[in-house]
This record gives sequence, structure tokens and C-alpha cells, in this order.
Amino acid sequence: MNRRWYDSNEHTERALNLLKNMDEDRRRALSKDLTAFVKQIKELHEDDEEQDVSIGIERVLGLYKISNSRRWYDKVSLLSYALKTMSTLPKEDFYNIMEGLSTSLSSPSSVSA
Repeated sequence: MNRRWYDSNEHTERALNLLKNMDEDRRRALSKDLTAFVKQIKELHEDDEEQDVSIGIERVLGLYKISNSRRWYDKVSLLSYALKTMSTLPKEDFYNIMEGLSTSLSSPSSVSA
């Protein structure tokens, strides 16, 4: 059984591990970009009346833990805000973003950037 909400998806787990090991300046910049990107996606969904707005019990529990600052990323305010914002997206969008993050952060060019 998975203990953390992000362990249930390999890309989410990998993206958060890569973010954890990233230097503070890059993590801050990426968090700002991620928040802006998520807000754009949310704007695209505003007109979608049939969009599923449920974020799931695992992510609700994750948001509760963020509010209690129990996890490493809770203490990184910009990243914490980005994750809170992302958690309100439909699951498919959330997982697509995490897959993109894990793929791009794993690439050799992102290591030297």
C-alpha cells in the first residue's frame, strides 16, 4: 500500500523526487512557471460545464497535510502553492503535468541548465 499521495503515480513520485533534489533557485523559478501554467489550464476549463471538479480523497488528504506543513515541499512556499493549485485540476491534467515534469527534469539538458 502506498503511504504518500504521490506514490500512486510513477511520474508524480519521480517529479517530486527531482524537485526535492533541485537547487533552490531553479526550484523557485520552476514553481512560478508551474503556477502560471496551471492557471492557464484552469482558465481553459472555466467554460467546460461538464468538467469533473472532484480532486479525490488522496489529494484532499495531501492538501490537509500541506496546510500542516508536514512534508518537505510544504516548507517551500512557492512549490507548495504550485502543488495546491495543481491539485485542483482534473486528474488527467494533473498527471500529464507531472509526467511532463518528470520527463523534462530527467533529461540530460535539464541537469546542466
